[in-house]
Amino acid sequence: MNSSDVFWPVLAQIFLTLTMFIVLGVRKAKAVKTGRVNRQQAALDNRVWPEDVVKVSNNIANQFEAPVLFYVLCLVIYSINAAGTVAIALAWSFALSRYAHAYVHMGSNYVPLRLRLFLFGCVVLLAMLILVAWILATGVVSPH
Repeated sequence: MNSSDVFWPVLAQIFLTLTMFIVLGVRKAKAVKTGRVNRQQAALDNRVWPEDVVKVSNNIANQFEAPVLFYVLCLVIYSINAAGTVAIALAWSFALSRYAHAYVHMGSNYVPLRLRLFLFGCVVLLAMLILVAWILATGVVSPH
């Protein structure tokens, strides 16, 4: 396993964020084209957008919360040469949890499920933090 392998889940997370921007643009264009929103009002007040647009917009905001910690942890993992099996598995678990969270957020938006997915991602981040702290404290790197 190569230390740079930790960047594959990072790229997956970045791809998710960029995809959300594209989906937002498509949904906004459709809302304007079908007359569900007044373009002039929407330029000054985000509250006039229909629900399907708001869901994506809210999800994009989420992509700049917990994932920021993920990016930092992955950079630290790479910089201390700790991208072993455990670190990579945790990184992929977080990235995949964000895909599941985005799917629920943009679809049914069932809050109890969304919350469970969010909390799962937070637990994964905590595990990554503990792994990094343990490696920094002991100098013992997880097996590659």
